[in-house]
Amino acid sequence: MTESFQIDLDTAAPEVRQFGETPSGEPVQIVQIRNGGAAANLMTWGASLQDYRLDGVPHALVLGSPVFEPYLRVMRFYGAMVGRVANRIADGRFTLDGDVYDLDRNEDGRTILHGGRTGTGTVNWMLDGHDEATCRFVLTCEDGQDGFPGTLELGVTYRLDDEGALVLEIDGRTDAPTFCNMAHHSYWNLDGSADVSGHRMIIDAEHYLPVDERQIPQGGPTPVAGTRFDFRGPRVVTKDGDEMLDHNYCLKPASGLRHACSVRTRTVQLDVETTEPGLQVYEGLKIDTEKFAGHGGVNYGPRAGLALEPQGWPDAPNRPDFPSVRLDPGQTYRQTTRFRPARTTD
Repeated sequence: MTESFQIDLDTAAPEVRQFGETPSGEPVQIVQIRNGGAAANLMTWGASLQDYRLDGVPHALVLGSPVFEPYLRVMRFYGAMVGRVANRIADGRFTLDGDVYDLDRNEDGRTILHGGRTGTGTVNWMLDGHDEATCRFVLTCEDGQDGFPGTLELGVTYRLDDEGALVLEIDGRTDAPTFCNMAHHSYWNLDGSADVSGHRMIIDAEHYLPVDERQIPQGGPTPVAGTRFDFRGPRVVTKDGDEMLDHNYCLKPASGLRHACSVRTRTVQLDVETTEPGLQVYEGLKIDTEKFAGHGGVNYGPRAGLALEPQGWPDAPNRPDFPSVRLDPGQTYRQTTRFRPARTTD
């Protein structure tokens, strides 16, 4: 069963409905939440944000599909909660307490990306309650899944606050030492254009992590000053001749929520706050949804959306000099991230 599902702010929010079926035949559910002049659709597959709308803006703010099938193929990870370790781990291997763990090398047979083939963004979570403005999903990642040690119990709560901002609160607990680094993986498009290159962005970071051809960090934090990666003042996402933007920004230390970035168009500005030490920014160069239409019947092409992913730093399990993403029994992993869109007048 596949049902077309898109937000209409002029109608009442529907109850929980079936959106599709997993490859094993489990129902994929979708629920809508509303508050502060905004509405969001969340689905159990990947605990994903399927649609997000702001009153007075005639288009979705995130890329997605009104039907489920593309999420199994060309829209893999769109809007998903990816992990248990987001981003890449070099050579699909790490050492923990003297033991070497070989992981699912699901990216070109060389690295593990977003937790492997059965990572948290490509499995069906359980809906664990919802109300008008909030819903919560839970998931158990089994010991040994994709090579990771420890049974990891995860929960993610999505909430629309009174300003229409989407707040994510993520928690996790393990029964054995492991690594945990979750990230929300929506592609943002704030003006409904075919290409986000002209979106103007500010990132509150003095340093970023250079990467090799596998997108694995090389060396340590490097000053953005004088590079293509300097977004300390507003500049367009990319222009002709720029190196591809798919890098981690090392956010300024802070307790609690810190401002990570702002992205602005003539219609909408998005501000991102997070408790995480890093922000992965990807310009969406390789987006191609082939024959599948997204929201509004649009086929997404290169740079149709901008990924803004608060998280720990890439390859942290292999880098003791990076902020730790280790999780031990008795500890609770916690992340809070807030995406706040607002209409602009210029």
